[in-house]
Amino acid sequence: MKIIYLHQYFKTPSMSGGTRSYEMARRLARNGHEVHVVTSWQGDTLEKGWFYEGIDNVNVHWLPVPYSNSMGFAARIKAFFRFAFLAGKKAAEIGGDLVFATSTPLTIAIPGVFASKKINAPMVFEVRDLWPEIPIALGVLNNPVSIYLARKLELFAYNNAERIIALSQGMADGVAASGFPRNKIAIIPNSSDVALFGPQTRNVESDFFIKSLGKKPSKVVLYPGTLGRVNDVGYLVDVASAVAKQSADIDFVVIGDGAERESIQAKAKERGVLGVNFHMLAPIPKTELVSAFASADLIVSLCLPLKELEANSANKFFDALASATPIAVNYGGWQKDLIMQHGCGLTIDNDIESSSQNLISFLEDEVRISSASKSAFDLATEKFDRDVLAIQFEEFLTGAV
Repeated sequence: MKIIYLHQYFKTPSMSGGTRSYEMARRLARNGHEVHVVTSWQGDTLEKGWFYEGIDNVNVHWLPVPYSNSMGFAARIKAFFRFAFLAGKKAAEIGGDLVFATSTPLTIAIPGVFASKKINAPMVFEVRDLWPEIPIALGVLNNPVSIYLARKLELFAYNNAERIIALSQGMADGVAASGFPRNKIAIIPNSSDVALFGPQTRNVESDFFIKSLGKKPSKVVLYPGTLGRVNDVGYLVDVASAVAKQSADIDFVVIGDGAERESIQAKAKERGVLGVNFHMLAPIPKTELVSAFASADLIVSLCLPLKELEANSANKFFDALASATPIAVNYGGWQKDLIMQHGCGLTIDNDIESSSQNLISFLEDEVRISSASKSAFDLATEKFDRDVLAIQFEEFLTGAV
C-alpha cells in the first residue's frame, strides 16, 4: 500500500520533539508499505522549496516553513495555511492508496482532504488535541467569527475522513460528540519506546546531570518538553521554591524551549532558585534525552488547570514509563487515573505547599520509588508498547482502504 503521511511537524530521533509519526512511518515501511511523509522543515536551510530525504526506508518530503512556539498566534496561523496549501498539491502529485493526516494543527485537514479527493483515496485523520476546544478555553480564539470558522474546519476534517484515530478516550468522545460514528474511531495513544528508553540504557558511569549541571544531584525532577502557555512550567518554579525552603536536596531540571522560556527564567531568578535548585537546559535530540530520563528520579508532565487539557496524551508520560522512571502530573484525567491505579508515580496539584511536601516524601522513600519504577515499566510493556500499538495502527489504516 502506498501511504501519503501528512504531518506538519514531523521529527526524527536526531531532532528535539515527539517522534510518534517517525516511529509509526518506519514500522509501516518495514512491513512493506511505501510511505511518503509530507512535512515542513523549520530549521536553517539553503533550500527554497521542496526537498527530499530517505530516512529508514521512509520517503520524507520537506518544505521550509519557519515556525516556533515563540511565534505570535497570527504568524503561526499564516505558517499553518502556507503549508496546508502547498502540502495538498505535493501530496496529490505523489499519489497513493491512502491519505493519513495527523494534527496538530487542524489545518492539516485541508491538504488531507484535497489530496484524498484529487487521487480518489480514503483519508484517515488523527486527532492529537481537541481543537478548537483548547484555543477557545485558553482565550486564544475569542472572536465569534474565528470560533465559527474553527468549528467548521473541525467538522470538515471529520466529515471527509473514512476513519479517525484519537490519542485518548477523551479525544474520541469529543470526535463522537460531533456525530462521527463510534465504530470508525480507534483509540491509539502515544506509546512507549521500550527498546529506546528501557532500563537497559541506565549507566551510572555517564550520568547526564553530572555533565550538564557540573555536579551530581541527590535527586532530580525532570521536565522535558515545550515551554508554552499550555504547559505552565512556571508552576515548577513555585514547587522548586517551596522545596528549597525545606532544605531538601532536590534539583529541578527543565529541558526545552518555547514562548514562555524567558518568563520562566525570570521568575526562577526572582525567586532565587535559578541555578540553585532550578536549572534550564536547551532542547536536545531524543537520542540524547534517553540519558536524561535514565538519570532522573522523577519525570513531571504539566499543564494549565483546564478541563479541556485533561484528554492530552503527553509523549513524556510514555517515555517515562518506558525508562522505568516514576511520573508525576499536576492535572486530572486519564493519565492521573493511570498513576493512581498502577502506582507508577504521584499526583500533585495547585496547592504548592502540599504538592512540594508530597514530592519530597516520595523522593525520600526508596521503597516507594522502586515500586513506582517497576509499575511504570510494567505499564509500558503490557499496555503501551510501541510495537504492539503500531500493529493496531497499521491494521486500522489498511482497513480503511
